[in-house]
Amino acid sequence: MKRKRSNKGIKRATMDSPAGGRENAQEFVENRVEGKNPVLETLRSGRTIEKLLVARGISEGTVGEIINMAREKGIVIQEVDRQRLDEISDFGIHQGVIAYVTPYHYVEVDEIILRAKEKGEDPFLIILDEVTDPHNLGAVIRTAECCGAHGVIIPKRRSAGLTPAVVKASAGAVEYMPVAKVTNLARLLDELKTHGIWIVGADLEGSPYTRLNLTGPLALVIGSEGQGIRRLVKEKCDFLAGIPLKGRIESLNASVAAGILMYEVVRQRG
Repeated sequence: MKRKRSNKGIKRATMDSPAGGRENAQEFVENRVEGKNPVLETLRSGRTIEKLLVARGISEGTVGEIINMAREKGIVIQEVDRQRLDEISDFGIHQGVIAYVTPYHYVEVDEIILRAKEKGEDPFLIILDEVTDPHNLGAVIRTAECCGAHGVIIPKRRSAGLTPAVVKASAGAVEYMPVAKVTNLARLLDELKTHGIWIVGADLEGSPYTRLNLTGPLALVIGSEGQGIRRLVKEKCDFLAGIPLKGRIESLNASVAAGILMYEVVRQRG
């Protein structure tokens, strides 16, 4: 299969800025921030928050401001009993709110592509569409690192982030594998195409993966176990790769499917 695309830069407008910003005087205990002001300042700083726990029935004052900011940022918010927060809290001063944060420094997609160019290799990207299980995300990152992929891309919303559970499942691979967060996957795929990268989606209705040309600049899209790749994202794929299923179970674990397809790319690239 002969393929040719133009090679333009990716717009940074769709990429999230790396996590970071100023850190205030609040206490960070592993992956949690507790208390109204510490959580509010964390939101303002731009630090990545994976999930927000709020005591049921509290939505006024500073907590209301926290909830509004979290919603604007697309952060998962869960209402729980205050007793549950008491059990989680290390300080006992949570004031009805606890945020789970990640210390990981997310990169931009341009950095991932530059990494491939610096190695003199065709870009090989792994894109996860709403994979929410941290063990799946960690396993994918681990396999991506082992097979020589240049980076993993996840959506900002409705996706597992780089929590301690993910770090553990990756067996430390997150220290070597760049991970980017983007706002809009469908838009990102259009921009990757302008960069000369072909998009392959994992889908049961796709052509057998061993019959596809998986060489050259490539982005592999993996969907969630339950829903697969979302329709708008699937429509942006250049072609779909299917994995034959011979048993009674209708789908593979997302990380297993990703591993099979990643190593087919490795095989074809030699």
